[in-house]
Amino acid sequence: MRDHPISPVTEPLQYRAIGIVRGKYRPNDQDQITRGHLVDADGLELDAVVLGRVMTLIRRHLDINKPHLWVVYPRCRDSDHLHLQIAGIWEPSTLGQIESDKSDSTELVKTTKNQSDELQEGDDYFSIRGELIYTKPASDDLVIKIRQQSRANGSHPLPFKLNLKGSIPLKYLRNFVSLDVRRNGTHLCLEDYKVIAHMPTRGGKKGGDNRSIVRKVARKPREGS
Repeated sequence: MRDHPISPVTEPLQYRAIGIVRGKYRPNDQDQITRGHLVDADGLELDAVVLGRVMTLIRRHLDINKPHLWVVYPRCRDSDHLHLQIAGIWEPSTLGQIESDKSDSTELVKTTKNQSDELQEGDDYFSIRGELIYTKPASDDLVIKIRQQSRANGSHPLPFKLNLKGSIPLKYLRNFVSLDVRRNGTHLCLEDYKVIAHMPTRGGKKGGDNRSIVRKVARKPREGS
């Protein structure tokens, strides 16, 4: 059983982009609930889709008129458009009461009955790991490239990019970084970062060394705080 919706890192250069967002899921169509919005406590609507493995859970076991803590994959369709893919739910108090087969009790996050519904990191936390391909400290703009794992059929999904707000020095461009990020409205804002390693150039050579570098970034206030 897992005790956290975001699993520990198993490889130094492990790519990922995953987070937790609390809100009500509001489908665009009650008959086709795949597409809709996550509505947070401030009433902000975030564009969202539900991945297939979560559909049964939502239909049979969840009251979508109530807020839940959703496990999501972030995407950026443009610099100001945060899109979320709902991949699971972190709510041990609810999941522990489900007496159904494994396909109904969430394939992504299995919990125990005694676990808390709250997380140490708080709501709207994201863990993002990838290559820093753009940084502009003067405007607090960052772009991270994320590579996805090969699919079961052997196909290789294209990498995608995430636009973030925060400051990382130019000298760490083309480095693999591990980021602690917080959602603030429709933006993903950097809190902490760790430089893992310089990425290979096209010629296969590496610059610098592979020693990890940790930097702390002051948390930005949430909107309305």
